[in-house]
Amino acid sequence: MLRAKAGRTQVRLYYSAGSPFARAVRIALRETALLPGIEEVEATLRDPASVLLPHNPVGRVPTLVLPDGTALTETVLIFDHLDTMGAPHRLLPAEGPVRWQAQAALGRVIGMLDGIAVWNRELRRPPEERSPAVLALEATRADRVADALEAEADSWAFAGAPDAPRILLGCILGYAERRHRAWPWREGRPKLVAWYEGIAARPSFAATLPPLSGI
Repeated sequence: MLRAKAGRTQVRLYYSAGSPFARAVRIALRETALLPGIEEVEATLRDPASVLLPHNPVGRVPTLVLPDGTALTETVLIFDHLDTMGAPHRLLPAEGPVRWQAQAALGRVIGMLDGIAVWNRELRRPPEERSPAVLALEATRADRVADALEAEADSWAFAGAPDAPRILLGCILGYAERRHRAWPWREGRPKLVAWYEGIAARPSFAATLPPLSGI
């Protein structure tokens, strides 16, 4: 959490259209009907002139800037804050065993996404600079988690609006569909495919579709 200059009267979300972490927050805003009270600002990354840097010198998205200038920079922390803003349903349970179960589910999918991000960055290197060991490790990790999700796909079903773990899982699979197409995650996972196609059809997902990448 960072503190920038105060004085803003509206909450702002800085995002990049290709970031699955930022997309998860944008989807959460739509699913909780909080979007009308929050201004979305698209920011460039790895850019010394980015509009994000005065609020978050680390330059990471998503960044949620509160009216007092406080900048929240982690997706789960932002989910927690959105749950304090009076939405009709929570993204994460408030307390008790169900909260820890949701946090455990988030930890699994965030770990999966972190590995895919490493894999994706490695593929963006020139071929002669890529590490076969890293590529193999992250491909194996992603397949292992996806296989576990296939086995437990029924437990990821939801009624009504999706919660934080399900939003983030949908964003991960959507990232693989459009930004990390080197991974054929659909193969041999019919239950996970059906789950993803259901959540991907929601208006919140359609409105935040990431751009296609060449990877």
